[in-house]
Amino acid sequence: MNISKIDLNLLIYLDVLLREKNVTRAAGQLNITQPAMSNGLKRLRTLFNDPILVRTSDGMVPTERARALAPTIRKILLELEEALQGEEEFNEQHSQRVFRIMASDYAASTLLPKLLKRINQIAPNVTIDIMTPSDVTFHDVEAGKIDMAINRFDELPQSFHQKTIWRDSFSCLLSADNPVVAKFNLNSYLSAKHVWVSKTGFGVGVGMDPKDVQKLGWVDEALARLGKKRDIKVFTRNYHVAMQLAFEDELVATLPSRAALIHKNDSNYTIVNPPFDIPDIELKMIWSPLLHHDASHIWFRQLVIEAANEG
Repeated sequence: MNISKIDLNLLIYLDVLLREKNVTRAAGQLNITQPAMSNGLKRLRTLFNDPILVRTSDGMVPTERARALAPTIRKILLELEEALQGEEEFNEQHSQRVFRIMASDYAASTLLPKLLKRINQIAPNVTIDIMTPSDVTFHDVEAGKIDMAINRFDELPQSFHQKTIWRDSFSCLLSADNPVVAKFNLNSYLSAKHVWVSKTGFGVGVGMDPKDVQKLGWVDEALARLGKKRDIKVFTRNYHVAMQLAFEDELVATLPSRAALIHKNDSNYTIVNPPFDIPDIELKMIWSPLLHHDASHIWFRQLVIEAANEG
């Protein structure tokens, strides 16, 4: 195959087609017409002597050859786009750049106030656009549409850059009037009603099953190792909702300590250590390789770490 005779735009078409698995959606991603994308797929089939996508009862499905090509094509395109980005200096004092961040409300409440304070001091015209995990996909980050995602992640694509922001222990947040406060131990913890809270990774959340311990996360897995189970009355993906319910409904909220410490000076709440061991969690920031060498992004990443390292 003579590469000089290949239309390199076809590689972009292939990349998008394999991600979308739909000609119409792929055309929309590239802002071209559906007939143009169909013609691109026809040319790809000729080029690789392979159907690329096959229509089934489950929709369009990539062939084995196409699945094997996908990571190589993605890597080539990412490296090419990164190489074509020009270097430029970043002047934070005069920049009006908007940094788009995906952050759980745990990260938004504990880290971003410190970050915003630093930005206001040294880059007064820089703006932060905070998005929720349900607003963002892995592809949005990979494509550089989102500058950074800050959350806890179970799995990440190998192409992403990542850095641990901090490790956090767990604490129990209760209303000061909750009866279990007087004698807080494992037995009283298990006899109490609980609010479950977590939001890991990306995408829209799914319904929770109290019986599925593996999907319930760190707290319930730690209890399961002791042969114990807590009585969860409410499931939420919002840490502030969990903290409010702990106050108003006398539920126990077991959550990362930095979130609980938001209420350390509020006499309506009591913060205590869990009566059993729970492994620490890691808050990470991740970003696209397309942004890794961008001067403004390098500055911003350093600022995030400095904010995280404040007391």
